[in-house]
Amino acid sequence: MLTIVFYDVTSLYFETGVQDELRTNGFSKDGKTAESQIILGLLVSADGYPLSYSIFNGAQYEGRTMIPIIDDFIQRFNIKDFVVVADSGLLNKTNVDLLRQAGYKYILGARIKKEPSDIVDWILAQEKVSGTYHEYARKNGERLIVGYSEQRAKKDAHNREKGIERLRKAYSSGVLTKASINRRGYNKFLTISKDVQVVINEEEIENDSRWDGLKGYVTNTDLDAEQVVAQYHSLWYVERAFRVTKGNLEARPIFHFTEKRIEAHICICFIAYKVYKELQRIIALHGGISLSVDKVIDIAKTIPTIKLNLPYGDAERVKTLFLTDKHLQIKPLFDIKAILDKEKN
Repeated sequence: MLTIVFYDVTSLYFETGVQDELRTNGFSKDGKTAESQIILGLLVSADGYPLSYSIFNGAQYEGRTMIPIIDDFIQRFNIKDFVVVADSGLLNKTNVDLLRQAGYKYILGARIKKEPSDIVDWILAQEKVSGTYHEYARKNGERLIVGYSEQRAKKDAHNREKGIERLRKAYSSGVLTKASINRRGYNKFLTISKDVQVVINEEEIENDSRWDGLKGYVTNTDLDAEQVVAQYHSLWYVERAFRVTKGNLEARPIFHFTEKRIEAHICICFIAYKVYKELQRIIALHGGISLSVDKVIDIAKTIPTIKLNLPYGDAERVKTLFLTDKHLQIKPLFDIKAILDKEKN
């Protein structure tokens, strides 16, 4: 049975600017440039269940986090036939070489604009038809798969036009002044003695438009193009895991400052997300419960449970009260025996 695992990284910030060996400044995915942070790498299964994680120094380059987690997971669980799916941000020569040397199968996002000139020419020469894919076989056994989407093309064109319109408004005078420069970071050290002439490069805009709607994927698997693309797009499982962990489970900001407490905090969040996913699975077993995990939890918080200690003997009675229609809607989730029976079937 082929196992698909998805990998991605995120940053978790602290409510402080204090730094040490683990907590440092780095590229923040939350836009928190003043706070120290750590990097979290997460490996999930095809249905989004968290499999393994690791934390790194906040300044760690994300491309160097993937291989250690995958190696550790594969060795601990002795997994043989599997495919690693990762975003193009993790696609560097070292990572790909290590994946290949270890004999791992992979599906990675391709940076098609940075391909050699002969491959770029090949990509741009392909017919652009939604739902069709073109393959380029590399000498090292990899396949470069390029697909086109009309919907993506419209989005690419829209985003570019918005950006160009902002440029035209910002530099309508055709002059770049000191006030026009983003003064954040080290730009405050820039000195402009004279205004600089600015021209919108129409040829570059035209060249960029040729890539509208195109998306590339690199793989060394035997999966057909449609399967490769479908698996790559399932990376949203990891993105959702990060959203839920950061938001619903409040993984950040982190207020701990010793390494052991930080590790314990991340471990608790990891286990909490496992419980979250398990509740999601159990809800799915009951077709009549069309509620999200968060909604079920909110309702469950309002369900009272009464404990009665009888006057004679040590007997104790416990009664859960389902008082409203919302309570009754999630009542099946409290029937452990029925859930176990469904598991068997």
